[in-house]
Amino acid sequence: MSFFDNLPRSFADVPMDASNNNAIDTTTFLEAAESLTSLFDVLGSTAFKPVKSDMNGNIKKLRDRHSAAPSESQTLQSLVVNELKTKKHVATEGLLWLTRGLDFTAQALRHNSLNSSDELSVSFRAAYQDTLKPHHSFVIKPIFSAAMSATPYRKDFYGKLSQDQVKGGEQLEVWLKALEERVGVLKTFMASPAAKW
Repeated sequence: MSFFDNLPRSFADVPMDASNNNAIDTTTFLEAAESLTSLFDVLGSTAFKPVKSDMNGNIKKLRDRHSAAPSESQTLQSLVVNELKTKKHVATEGLLWLTRGLDFTAQALRHNSLNSSDELSVSFRAAYQDTLKPHHSFVIKPIFSAAMSATPYRKDFYGKLSQDQVKGGEQLEVWLKALEERVGVLKTFMASPAAKW
């Protein structure tokens, strides 16, 4: 068994509607994002608790909006557009920060998969520098810096992901590629005029 075998929802299972500007299904996306947060448990340090908590808080904001207006929130993009029509942006801001957190995770894991001699701490620091750090205050930066220093050794992390390194590597690649695709769509959308408040 691997970490990926136990995920309730993978990003590879999250539909994107190519005929509708790659609209992303809200329910399955939030399930996949919530599943991703268990990755921070695999990293095994309490230093990642704030990262996991932040992501879960943003997922809750999106779920709350989805529950309040389900017919207007079937896709993440429609959720944002319709929430902004109400002159509110709680869930929209939640999606922005969730996208940043997912991008951080994706970039860290991609960097590590492409640089087989790098320890996780190197990959996570590089990803933090490129994704979250520009948006964090001086109060938050040390918390995330501590988390980057608390990552396990590469061999230990990949051993926890899967005892079968070949299978685990293949599963990681499928999951990571799907995550990167969805994050790319969301980054483009969140930078568009339709998502501005």
